[in-house]
Parts: sequence; structure tokens; C-alpha cells
Amino acid sequence: MDIMQTIQNYIKPELLVAIIVLYIIAEGLKKTEKIDNKYIPVILGVLGVVIASLYIIATETFNNYQSIIMAIFTAIIQGILIAGASVYSNQVIKQLKK
Repeated sequence: MDIMQTIQNYIKPELLVAIIVLYIIAEGLKKTEKIDNKYIPVILGVLGVVIASLYIIATETFNNYQSIIMAIFTAIIQGILIAGASVYSNQVIKQLKK
């Protein structure tokens, strides 16, 4: 199984574009010297959860407390996954250049 198939199995298709957005943000953060590179994955994780949360809020219907809890869980997991995919993409590109 290739990496793209694996990513598509776990990350909602609508959020795949967020991986690219986070990658671009990471590249911008690297160019600023105000933020140490070791904090970039954490920043991307937080931004990933925020982006996924906005998507979940915009697309889900909340009928009861269980649907709210499930939406929170989904937003956190999807946010972490898209941030991880973004960092992974960065590392793959960096290693291929060597």
C-alpha cells in the first residue's frame, strides 16, 4: 500500500488540501527567525486541530452531547493527522534533496 492510499484511508478527503496549507505555513515559519524550528510541529498541530475543528463545525449537525463529543474527537484526530502528514511531507522532500 502506498503512502497516498494510507493517507486517504485515515484523513477526510476534504481536509487533504489542509496538508498543503500547513506545509506552506511551515515553510513561511522556517523563513522567519523569530520562531525556533523545534516549535514548528507543535504550531502545525494546533493549526491542524483548528482547521479540522472549523471543518467539522461547518459540516456536522449536533443533535446531542454524543455528537458533540464525537465532533471534538474527530477534529482533534483529523487535526493531528493533517499536521503529521504535513511534517512527514516536509521530511520526505528534504530527504529526497539529499
